[in-house]
Amino acid sequence: MTVIPSIETSDLVIDSIGAQGDGLTADRHYAPLTLPGERVRARVSGERVEVLEILAASPDRVTPPCPHFGDCGGCALQHWASAPYLAWKQEQIRQALGREGLETEITAPFAAGPGERRRLALHARRIDGHVALGFKARRSWRLVDLEVCTIAHPRLVAALPALRKLAAPFLENPKSAPTLHVTWTGSGLDVDVTGVERRSGGLSTAARTRAAEAAAEGDVARVTLAGEMLYQSRAPVVRLGPALVALPPGSFLQAVPAAEAAMAEVALAALEGASKVADLYCGVGAFTFRLAQKASVHAADSSVPAIQALIAANGSAAGLKAITAEARDLSRRPLLAMEMKKLDGVVFDPPRAGAAEQAAEIGRSKVARAVGISCNPVTFARDARILADAGFALTSVKPIDQFLWSPHIELVGVFVR
Repeated sequence: MTVIPSIETSDLVIDSIGAQGDGLTADRHYAPLTLPGERVRARVSGERVEVLEILAASPDRVTPPCPHFGDCGGCALQHWASAPYLAWKQEQIRQALGREGLETEITAPFAAGPGERRRLALHARRIDGHVALGFKARRSWRLVDLEVCTIAHPRLVAALPALRKLAAPFLENPKSAPTLHVTWTGSGLDVDVTGVERRSGGLSTAARTRAAEAAAEGDVARVTLAGEMLYQSRAPVVRLGPALVALPPGSFLQAVPAAEAAMAEVALAALEGASKVADLYCGVGAFTFRLAQKASVHAADSSVPAIQALIAANGSAAGLKAITAEARDLSRRPLLAMEMKKLDGVVFDPPRAGAAEQAAEIGRSKVARAVGISCNPVTFARDARILADAGFALTSVKPIDQFLWSPHIELVGVFVR
């Protein structure tokens, strides 16, 4: 006779929310999908616990709007009411600054709403003869096949059936694990596919033809394979302030247009009256073109295609001050203090690793005002410390909750010398 061992459980009280969005007990056990103050029955395994039952729910617990929540790894905090959820995100910024010995005003956050994300990275797999498309399950390689996505723009949700058909040819090789990086643009869907097996020869001619046919059937604007053109019916175009920009394949774009506008609003207000500014890590010009409505702008970014797209868009945008642009790796070759002699202000929006080298040069310059835009409060705080040590004051920080219901928080910080 087989004896089934009993499951040993413990009753735990959730003390706080950890940095990745999981509930955290006072003795450092991580309990996903729980909230501060809740009492749960759980099976404990190392630092992580499997919650079996919520014995006493938090008054801040709400009904998650998405049917995939709990299984899908795309959202971690749909079950938390908006006010404490946003307050927690603000506290993540406060703590990151505090670790660097910095204090400042943290203003009311920008909060994206459901249905506003224009970008998704969707994984594709073939499961039992069916093409599954969606996000990975929580802490698993298993794929959650999406029927809806509450955070995504309705046009992206409506396109899911067409995107499944488009994904099928990229599963030609069983070793392929394609990801469709999908962007809703002003001229339709732009899709860049990565993760396709190349060692065995890459995508066959027949598969490329099927992909193009599926794209045409789904009215997709463009399909690229890791930047290589496979199909285009029209150029994917986005409006960035007063300019229309044709996006290079796979280029960076803020996930929520309203978040991009909120970041730009802070930058413009901080640099009011400036006549010449720099936009560093400028990408395709999300802030460049808005800044150029009031000041001449020198834009720099490491991506050659992004700079080319910015220059091309500048040629067709009317009523702007002068824009110069250069492709430049600002981590290895930051804009030097001597090159900023005639600047009134600087905007810098680096990747997650931050801008330590560039911040040091801004600190050595005579620039009076700077605006830092960041997707990582920890590296922002490090860079802010560099600027503070050089004589800048961090006068305010605005949290930007662009990635709704995730533990991720972005920000805009204003510095004055």
